[in-house]
Amino acid sequence: MTFRAIISPSDKAGSAELARGLTDLGWEVYATGGTHRALTEAGVAAQQIEALTGFPEILDGRVKTLHPRVHGGILARREEPDHAAQLAEHKISTIDLVAVNLYPFAETVSRPDVPLMDALEQIDIGGPTLVRAAAKNFPAVIVLIDPSDYAPVLDMLRGGIVSLAERRRLAKKAFEHVSTYDTVIANYLSRDMGVAGMGDESADIPAQRVLALQSAQGLRYGENPHQAGALYRVIDPGRPAEGVLAARQLHGRELSFNNILDADAAWNVVCDFPDSPTVAVIKHGNPCGLAAAADLPTAFRRALAGDPVSAFGGIIAANRALDRETAEAINEAFYEIVLAPSFDDDALSVLTQKRNLRLLEMGEASAPGPAPDIRSVRGGILAQAADRGEDGEWRAVTDRAPTEAEHADLRFAWRAARHVKSNAIVIVKDGALRGMGTGQPNRLVSVELALRLAADEARGAVLASDAFFPFADGLEMALEGGVTAAVQPGGSVRDDEVIAAANRAGAAMLFTGIRHFRH
Repeated sequence: MTFRAIISPSDKAGSAELARGLTDLGWEVYATGGTHRALTEAGVAAQQIEALTGFPEILDGRVKTLHPRVHGGILARREEPDHAAQLAEHKISTIDLVAVNLYPFAETVSRPDVPLMDALEQIDIGGPTLVRAAAKNFPAVIVLIDPSDYAPVLDMLRGGIVSLAERRRLAKKAFEHVSTYDTVIANYLSRDMGVAGMGDESADIPAQRVLALQSAQGLRYGENPHQAGALYRVIDPGRPAEGVLAARQLHGRELSFNNILDADAAWNVVCDFPDSPTVAVIKHGNPCGLAAAADLPTAFRRALAGDPVSAFGGIIAANRALDRETAEAINEAFYEIVLAPSFDDDALSVLTQKRNLRLLEMGEASAPGPAPDIRSVRGGILAQAADRGEDGEWRAVTDRAPTEAEHADLRFAWRAARHVKSNAIVIVKDGALRGMGTGQPNRLVSVELALRLAADEARGAVLASDAFFPFADGLEMALEGGVTAAVQPGGSVRDDEVIAAANRAGAAMLFTGIRHFRH
C-alpha cells in the first residue's frame, strides 16, 4: 500500500527533514511551488502538486490545491465502500498526511500602514482548506501544522502507528490554528469600524465577538493552589503587547495568578499620573498607597505613609526609572513585586539582594491602548470598551469654589478613585492618598473606612466618590471628619440636599457628570 503526503507550509522549518523521513519510509511526497523548490534544493525527491491534480497552479499561485483529487483523497472515508468506488472511478488516490501552516497574515498587518491589498494577499485560502479537511478526517489523515510535531510523528510512523488519540490531538491543534488565523483576520478588518470593545468610538454590539488567544505564560496555579491557571495574550496585530504582558522580569521567582492581577492594577494606576513622579502601593487590586511628588523617593515615602500596615507584602509601581534611593527605601520592608519603566544599576544591586523579590521592567509608562475590557461570567464573557479615565465636565455646584490647592488634589483624587473598587471613596491631601474605602455595598461605610484610615490627615483634605451620594449623610460624615472639598458625578434625586450640606459646612463641591464604577 502506498502512503501519500502533501507538504505545503508557509513556515518551511523542518519541512525537508519531514519529507526526507517520509520518503525513507516509502511515502510519496507532493509539494506546492515554493515548498517543492525548497525540498528539491535539499535533495528530497518530492513531486509537484500538479502531478497529483493534473492541473497547473494558476492565478499567481492563488489556486494550487483547491482540486477534487486533493480534497477527495483527504476526505474519503476509508471504511466506506461507496467512497472507495468513487475514488477508483475518478482516479483519485488517498492522502494520508497533510503538513501545512498558514501565510503570515499577523506578521504582515503588524507593520504600520501596511497597504490593504498587501494584507489581503496574506489571507490564505488553500492552506486552511487543506488543514480543515485533514483535521475533519483525522482518523485516516495525519494533520501537522506545527514543525515541532514533525519529528515525534516520524518516530511514531517508524514504529508503525500513530494512535487515534495522537491524531485527535493534532486535529484539535489544527482547528485551533485555523480558528486563531480567521479571528486575527476578522479583527484586522474590524479596525476603525467601531466594533464594541476595540475602541471607544461606538456603541455597536456585534452578534458575534471573536478573540484569538495565545499562551503567554504557564502558572503554578490560579487564585488558589487547587485551581489551574495560565496567562494568555489577546492576539491583535498592529497593537503590540502592553502592560504586564510586555514586561521583562529581571529578578525573582515566577509570577503567580494573583501577582499578575495586582501588577496589572499597579501599573494602570501609575500610568494615569504622567505629569509627576508617582508611586502606587497595591494590595488585593486596590491602591492602599498612592502619591505624586517632585522626585521618586519622596513619592514612595508619601505613598507608603498612606497605609504602611496594608502595604506590607504588597506591590510597588513607579512611573519613573527606579533609582538607588528609592530602592533602598523599598528594601526596608517585604514586598512581592516592584514595577518600573526601568531600573538603574545601583537600584538593581540593592533590590536583587532579596532573592524572591520580583522586578518587572515595564518600558515607558503610558496610557493603556484601546484593548477591550473582558471579564468572565459563568458560561460567557462581558466585554466593554476600556475606561480611559474621562474627566467629564466639571462644574462647581456650591457657594464656594475650590481653592487652587484643593482643585489640584481633587484632580488627583478623581483619577485615584477610578482605580478603587466600588463603592469607592478616596481622601487625598497634598497629592497623596490618605484614606480609602473600597468594595463596600454601602457608600456610607466606605466613607467611614476612608476617614478611619486618614485619621488626622483628613483635616483639610479632599474627597472623591466614584458615583453620586444617594443621601447627604455620606458627605456630612466626611465634612465632620475634616474634609473641605469633594468631587462626585452628581445625578442623585437628592443632589440638592447633598449640595446644601456642603454649603452649610462652607465646603466646595464639584460635579463631573460621569462616574467610574469598578466592580
